[in-house]
Amino acid sequence: MKTDILVLGAGIVGVSAAIHLQDRGRSVVLADRGEPGGGTSYGNAGLIERSSVIPYAFPRQFTTIAKYALNRASDVRYDPFYLPRIAPWLARYWWHSSPANLEISTRALLPLVEASISEHDKLIERAGASRLIRSDGWISFYKDTRRFDAARAEAASLSKYGLAIRILDGPAFQALEPAFAATDTEIAGAIHWLDPKTVTDPQALTAAYARAFTASGGRIVRADAAMLCEEKNGWSLAAEDGSILEAREVVVALGPQSGLIFRKFGYALPMAVKRGYHRHYAQSGGQPLGHSVVDEEAGYVLAPMARGIRLTTGIEFAAPDAPVNTIQLGRAETMARALFPLGDQVEATPWLGLRPCLPDMRPVIGPAPRHAGLWFNFGHAHHGLTLGPAGGRLLAEQMVGEETFAAPKPFHPQRFL
Repeated sequence: MKTDILVLGAGIVGVSAAIHLQDRGRSVVLADRGEPGGGTSYGNAGLIERSSVIPYAFPRQFTTIAKYALNRASDVRYDPFYLPRIAPWLARYWWHSSPANLEISTRALLPLVEASISEHDKLIERAGASRLIRSDGWISFYKDTRRFDAARAEAASLSKYGLAIRILDGPAFQALEPAFAATDTEIAGAIHWLDPKTVTDPQALTAAYARAFTASGGRIVRADAAMLCEEKNGWSLAAEDGSILEAREVVVALGPQSGLIFRKFGYALPMAVKRGYHRHYAQSGGQPLGHSVVDEEAGYVLAPMARGIRLTTGIEFAAPDAPVNTIQLGRAETMARALFPLGDQVEATPWLGLRPCLPDMRPVIGPAPRHAGLWFNFGHAHHGLTLGPAGGRLLAEQMVGEETFAAPKPFHPQRFL
């Protein structure tokens, strides 16, 4: 089976890249061990996060670091035995989070963030997936007045990015989300971010994009990407059905599994993973949750989705292959139940996923410097769903020699090599 381009990974990042390459006249095959959207693309808060113009940086305030060092927070948790292994990466993350370096990453990512909604809209229409999309933004709420005042000032500082924002006092938030009105905990206020869209089933959205890809002539095959081989005039991969895929170029879009390829071919890229959990719940009373809401002080998200209310956690630093640890999810669930009428758990076991992260908070999108026809597209951290279509466009423009809509150099792997 011969093709122009082989894309490894059928998550939102790989599927989006495949469509953009297909639209530019290339024959494309998607290869994955599982179903489209079945990996990291399945387990997220479902936010197409247009308002996230500032990357998630390492905290630099001593009081915040000290709080996390106690390892009792609900938004960040770490395995003490894993900490020595990831400490060098955390040090690089801290360095890149300085005000000057954070500004560099913010400027680089901004064109992709700004294009996130429009690029998704094109694919949503093409895939007939509008039933999976809500266009009423998401809400961050605060219980502490000082935290709310600081967040309101920070939101005002983002006006230069053209974001649509509503500031809500406590009663206004509870009027918008009346299920929170029954709590004894006072809500100081909230910020309603109006630009983002939310997804009721992220896996179904990726699968719909994949069907649009195959409807336009693309092919999806089952294969183990780790078996990729470099050939004299391109690349080859054995599929599960015994066929051999041959391609002139290959795109690595394997998310947290991308190290299977870049390490195999000698690229020492500093990618780490942040673990995260989600679980679905029924709602036990009150008006249905109308928006995705974020408890900014506790670091969890409650999102109305097809399977129920999805509770997603913040960050866990632990070995990627370590067993599920429900401590963080349990803390978040306890705090959420104090505010919102969560009902019974839908799944017996929570979902655990891995977010692929680079220390400068930017994905790797661009050519491998020592191997002709090898391209990278991974490391989107918390924003794979948000940036997948825009990043796929940036990659495709580079691969076919078009003028790029965003500067590609800040995303090239050479910055680490």
